[in-house]
Amino acid sequence: MARFELKLPKMGESVAEATITSWLKEVGDTIELDEAVVEIATDKVDSEIPSEVAGTLIEVLFEQDDVVAVGATIAIIEIEGEGSGTEPVVATSNAEKSPVEEMEKTIEKAVDTVSTPIAKISDSGKFYSPLVRNIAQTEGISMSELESISGSGKDDRVTKEDILIYIENKGKAVKETPSQDAVKTNATIKSDAPKKIEKTVAKVAPISVNGEDEIIEMSRMGKLISKHMVDSIQTSAHVQSFIEIDVTNIVKWRNKVKDAFLKREGEKLTFTPIFMQAIATTIKKYPLINIAVNGDTIIKKKNINLGMAAALPDGNLIVPVIKNADQLSLVGITKAVNDLATRARNNALKPDDIQGGTYTVTNVGGFGSIMGTPIINQPQVAILALGAISKVPAVIETPEGDFIGIRQKMFVSHSYDHRVVNGALGGMFIKTLKDILEAWDINQDF
Repeated sequence: MARFELKLPKMGESVAEATITSWLKEVGDTIELDEAVVEIATDKVDSEIPSEVAGTLIEVLFEQDDVVAVGATIAIIEIEGEGSGTEPVVATSNAEKSPVEEMEKTIEKAVDTVSTPIAKISDSGKFYSPLVRNIAQTEGISMSELESISGSGKDDRVTKEDILIYIENKGKAVKETPSQDAVKTNATIKSDAPKKIEKTVAKVAPISVNGEDEIIEMSRMGKLISKHMVDSIQTSAHVQSFIEIDVTNIVKWRNKVKDAFLKREGEKLTFTPIFMQAIATTIKKYPLINIAVNGDTIIKKKNINLGMAAALPDGNLIVPVIKNADQLSLVGITKAVNDLATRARNNALKPDDIQGGTYTVTNVGGFGSIMGTPIINQPQVAILALGAISKVPAVIETPEGDFIGIRQKMFVSHSYDHRVVNGALGGMFIKTLKDILEAWDINQDF
């Protein structure tokens, strides 16, 4: 019998690790070719890892909630064929060993020298993954110490990050020795203690819960989105500009060509790709909107990759990315928009689908809102919100004079990072977008 190493595959340009969310197979189970073995999560996307061979799962190297580096072996599958049974004869990746793998191998070697192993389940019933137990043994952490560590994983499970932080803080506590000038008198310590307690109490606002209230645990994605939004507000100085755009010609043109478009291209033509194409054209005119901030430096992005906020079945939002949107025709953008939106609704997005965005667009009008003030999707510096299209009475200027008519209009709001984008650039950007959309040729082909 031969062994096959199931490795965590590369999932995107900037994806270096993933979290094991659940094993779909148990040790001893038979696995078919291309059958899903494990579910993993990276940032906002959940994915399944299929097997490239048929065989029997004989070993699982990581537990649920463990963080795994790309290229690391996560399971061993026994397959029929010639081989010693001890050496892997098939590998799914030629990736170089990551620092995490090197650390784990060092830990595994050190474990052999430790006489007292750490139990998988403590007397109090807490579960510890193999990696956490190995780190504890290598660093000489006793079971009592291990139980004192507050876990951030599911069911308060101690993760690799938890124990490494504990070790780091423990090391700092041993190394730090207060200087003579830093030693406080008992009186000073006593006077400072109430102030520290007051500050701690002030940070935690009590929440009253009675028998009629329902407590709902935030989902993993909800927690990620919450942290991402708070981090963005704390990072960027948000400023908004608003403008009203007359899209009457676009509405008329779409109504005129949508049936022929569907028949020829097999795709439904919505307003989103029309706006996306105009936004990509506008970004080419103002490339300093297509940037990122890294400390005191600005990174000017070469590619225009448009993120489009899409709703998921559970109500959360995700931002798949249209790569090189400025190089696509209207037909190309339409196909990309429809494909990403469909896969988002079906939870079928891949990690690479949400990577590399340089500018984001969100359609708040899809929920009936006439405008919104969206939060910037870091590390980008701007985001555009499209409001609902409404019929409104408006003054129409003609060579014969002004008159009142019914027009299709919408509000666009532009949030940008005032650290690097001033009001002039932020305002000119949406003014140019307005000019492009209002100049739409109602007689053009698609």
